Amino acid sequence: MIRIEPGNATLGARVTGVDLARSLSEADFAAVLRALGQYGVLCLPNQPIEAAALRTFSARFGGLQAMSSGVKDRGEPGMPEVSILSNIVENGRPIGIPDAGQDWHTDMTYNRVMGFVNVLVAKKVPVRNGKVLGATEFTNTQAAYDDLPAEVKTELADVTATHDWNNFHEIMRRKGSTRPALTEAQRRERPPVSHPVFLTHPVSGRKVIYVNPGFTVKIDGWEDDASRDMLDFLFSHVLKPKYRYAHHWTVGDVLVWDHIGTWHQAVGDYTADEHRLMKRCQVLADKVFDPVFLEMALGAHAPA
Repeated sequence: MIRIEPGNATLGARVTGVDLARSLSEADFAAVLRALGQYGVLCLPNQPIEAAALRTFSARFGGLQAMSSGVKDRGEPGMPEVSILSNIVENGRPIGIPDAGQDWHTDMTYNRVMGFVNVLVAKKVPVRNGKVLGATEFTNTQAAYDDLPAEVKTELADVTATHDWNNFHEIMRRKGSTRPALTEAQRRERPPVSHPVFLTHPVSGRKVIYVNPGFTVKIDGWEDDASRDMLDFLFSHVLKPKYRYAHHWTVGDVLVWDHIGTWHQAVGDYTADEHRLMKRCQVLADKVFDPVFLEMALGAHAPA
C-alpha cells in the first residue's frame, strides 16, 4: 500500500509502498500526483531503476523533452529523453553533463510548453568523510506567492515575463563552466518565450511565482530598470530561508519534483574525483493543464 510521509520542511515528502520497476496503478499514480502538488518534492527511496523504467514512469506525467542538440551525446544510448548528469570521465570523455543546474532556476521555463516535472534516479552519490555531498536545494514558489504584499500581487496580476535559455547557459559559463557558448542554431532551437509572472498551479489550485533567476530576463513592457528591480525583489523573496529545503541523496533515490511550484539548484560541493551520477527525465506541462487529463488522473480530487 502506498504511503506518503510529509517532511518537516516547507517542501518534501517520502513515498513508499510502490515499485517503480513495475507500472503504478491508477490509484497510486493519483496519490503521487496529488502529493506532488501539495509537497512539491517527492523522494521514492530504494528504487534503483534503469533508464527504461525511469522513462516509463516519467511519461505518466506528460510528454518527455528530448535532449538538446548540443548535449545529445551525454544521454542514455538510444533514449534521447534520458539525460545523464555526471562528472565521471571515461576514456577522456565526460559520460554526462558535469555541471547541470548549479544555480537557482526552474527547468524548461524557456520552452513555449513549460516544464512540469523532473524525475531523477541516483546511481552514484559523492561522500567525503561520511558526509553526503551534491545535494539538490529547492524553494517553494507557492508559499512565497502567499506572502507577497497585496500591492505586488495586484501590480503583476496580468503581467508576463521573457525567459531565455541562453541566460542560464551564460551564468554557468561566468561561474567557470567549460561548456561552449550556444551557437546561433542552438539559440534558434529554443528562442526566448513569455509566460505569466503568476500562474495557478493545475494540481494544487494555488498561485505560484513563475519567474526564476536562471531563465527570466525581463518583465514584458516595463522599463529595464523597473523590470530589474522587480525581478530582483521577487528572486530575493522566493529565496528566503523559510521557503527552502535541501535533499541529500542516497543511491537508489528517485526524486520527483514540480517545476511549476518550485525552483531548484544542484550543489557543486564535490571534486572531479568524487563521482556523482544521476539519470534524468524532464516532463513537459503538455497534459497537466488539461482538465480532461486531471479528471482522469485525479478523479474526485481534481481541482474545480
